[in-house]
Amino acid sequence: MKRYSLRMLFITLLVFNPFLSIFSSTTGNTIHGKVFCKGKPLTGIIVTDGYDCVLTNAKGEYQLQADKNARFIYLTVPSGYISQRKGTIPVFYHRIDRASVKPYDFYLEKNPVGDIDHTFIVQADVQVTSLDDVDGYKSYLKDILAYNKMIPSGQDVFGLDCGDIVGDTPSLYPDYIRAVSALNFPVYRAIGNHDMTYGGRTFEQSYSTFEDYFGPVYYSFNKGKAHYIVLDNCFYVNRNYQYIGYIDERTFSWMEKDLSFVPRGFLVFVLMHIPSSSTKELVYNALLQDETSNAAGLYEMLKGYNTHIITGHSHFNLNVCFNDSLMEHNTAAVCGTWWKADLCVDGTPNGYGVYQVSGDEVKWKYKSVGYPVDYQFRLYPVGTSDEYPGDVIANVWNWDENWKVEWYENGSRMGAMERYTGYDPEAKAICSDKKKVVYDWISPVKTGHLFHATPKDPMAKIEVRVTDRFGNIYRSYLKNK
Repeated sequence: MKRYSLRMLFITLLVFNPFLSIFSSTTGNTIHGKVFCKGKPLTGIIVTDGYDCVLTNAKGEYQLQADKNARFIYLTVPSGYISQRKGTIPVFYHRIDRASVKPYDFYLEKNPVGDIDHTFIVQADVQVTSLDDVDGYKSYLKDILAYNKMIPSGQDVFGLDCGDIVGDTPSLYPDYIRAVSALNFPVYRAIGNHDMTYGGRTFEQSYSTFEDYFGPVYYSFNKGKAHYIVLDNCFYVNRNYQYIGYIDERTFSWMEKDLSFVPRGFLVFVLMHIPSSSTKELVYNALLQDETSNAAGLYEMLKGYNTHIITGHSHFNLNVCFNDSLMEHNTAAVCGTWWKADLCVDGTPNGYGVYQVSGDEVKWKYKSVGYPVDYQFRLYPVGTSDEYPGDVIANVWNWDENWKVEWYENGSRMGAMERYTGYDPEAKAICSDKKKVVYDWISPVKTGHLFHATPKDPMAKIEVRVTDRFGNIYRSYLKNK
């Protein structure tokens, strides 16, 4: 009789409280809520638990059966709207409380400046490991703030961070958050391998601390006619601090659903930490730790879109044009040579990318900290390079195959400089000075954005003229001795 009464009680509770049956399920629980703007419901807004995606109805309502492993319920913030934020952290998400049946409501605001035309700043590898590094980062931010004043007023501005915010020092997240708040615009962040939580038994535990501070590790949002996707491709393998570049099936499956709402031909930006590939063709039969091992799957998913992949991790600058509709921008490090020098290991000055989007068109440049905007290459005199001691050398760090690099001797055009792969002379000298860089593992890397030319007259006046893919011309001069 007692057993029967308990059973009847349980059945009664299921009938009158359907959420109880949901909590007893191993598949998760039903999440519901509304999306509003100034008290008015918003229809057609994408809501996700990171596994499934649903749209709000005419009343702004949504409901989905959340996966048992889901940590968040969150939005793809639509074009023309902005989410709330805490400092620079966009708050477009709620952490799921399994013990509650409360609705998860979202409140958006109309973007006061619109976003058909917008500008975003890209930084990578802040990688602070001490309060001294945080102070260095504060100085770096002053350059962004100064540049921000040059952006036309009334234009939407936000940031993208390619990860490695800290250098295995999650205790510095609060200090970083306080420092970056000076920007006073939203920054959308990808997790880096040095942002991971080490020591857990699985990859799934590696992003827990990052999520505590910044929310989901993969998500999307829209600005104007562009769709932005942020991914986690740092796959922790639980061997000390080891990782590989890899996108798991859970993320790919969510991304498929996310892209199903994006029209073909749309402008898409994909932000992640580890590069997909440093070469136009994927290296055959190789597992490269610092590239994304299953990049082919990513490329396949992005077919039909006009895509720019934006990454960091390498501490050098590199543009790879895979085809007419797919390009990768690997961004040099904020920290330069790990805060020991303001130059990266390929000779690129520490700095940030600036991307200007107008409708479905995008233009970009690299802004070096402490230099004017038109500082786009460095020129070295004869005798500087070990590879070509008799030549002048140009390091054109944001070069891609649609740029031109030409040289003039005493006012006469001599033609195109010859591109080669080698070491930037200054980066090589800095990395060789172990008292300066401190760490014995720091070394320069060979780069393919170097150019050389042999003057006929050792005393000639040399001009190098660089034309980027957008027709902007940059010049530099030197007088050989």
